[in-house]
Amino acid sequence: MENKNIFITGGAGFIANTLIRSLIEKNRITVYDNFTRDTLTGSGYANHPNITIVKGDVLDYKALEAAMKGADIVVHAAAIAGIDTVVKDPVNTMRVNMIGTANCLEAARVNGVKDRVVDFSTSEVFGPMAFRVTEEMQTVSGSAGEGRWTYAVSKLAGEHLAHAYYKQFNLPVVTVRPFNVYGPGQTGEGAIQIFIKKALQNQDITIHGDGAQIRAWCYVDDFVECLFECIENPKAIGHSFNIGNARAVITILGLAQTVCRVLKSESKINFVAPLSADIAVRIPSVDKSEEILGFKAKTDLEEGILNTAEWMKNNLTLSI
Repeated sequence: MENKNIFITGGAGFIANTLIRSLIEKNRITVYDNFTRDTLTGSGYANHPNITIVKGDVLDYKALEAAMKGADIVVHAAAIAGIDTVVKDPVNTMRVNMIGTANCLEAARVNGVKDRVVDFSTSEVFGPMAFRVTEEMQTVSGSAGEGRWTYAVSKLAGEHLAHAYYKQFNLPVVTVRPFNVYGPGQTGEGAIQIFIKKALQNQDITIHGDGAQIRAWCYVDDFVECLFECIENPKAIGHSFNIGNARAVITILGLAQTVCRVLKSESKINFVAPLSADIAVRIPSVDKSEEILGFKAKTDLEEGILNTAEWMKNNLTLSI
């Protein structure tokens, strides 16, 4: 990918920063973010001559539309995420994830974005039992009285709207459903990066619930590799894709134990009550992304843990 104008909402975030690293030398990138979370500043790319930073909110339609002018590719990664944040602020979660997505899609339509609009959805649209789920399986929103599902339903609404823009206005939309992405540079509330950070300092690791929850973990470089295909492959337009690593499947307790073993940590594992209704199983079928995009995750879990731990040791101030 060369000589493209790429516009990224949530561009200061973890996954976006990994995408920027791969694109920055041969393309022009505009980062649009309110910097609630900031991976970009410490990455060394913030001052690159090919990057423009616009501090803004996706709820501000006029600012978003103006900043997007001239974009060939739009990656809409801005969202409220993380179970702690979602449960504590469900109204803002739904506003940002639904209205923000609507604003981004309309701005892309008005600005005539021709190459691609990639919308980030979530694996949580499949509900509490997502075993080998395919893109065509029924999505669910969960109980209206349970705070956790405000995230899933807001993302699902955004996904439906994105595909409506494709069908009605021929906007070149692709939706991606990330399954537990982790790796160097991760910020926020992701379990694996919290476990690694604790393990490096021999601090106690806390698990919410009984630890029997099952997840499939996808290393961020693998995720971004598939994201490139979603951006460049014409066959991707109009589709949703599960992006994950169906081989890196483990319980949350098993993950904590693996992190401690791989990093030779003396951390103890403790259990506390769950924060919210939990998802028992979240494992994708990735057959569609392999068939259409030729994607297959390469990084095994232990290798990913070691890479992430090495980045943390070199880039974070860790103190007990």
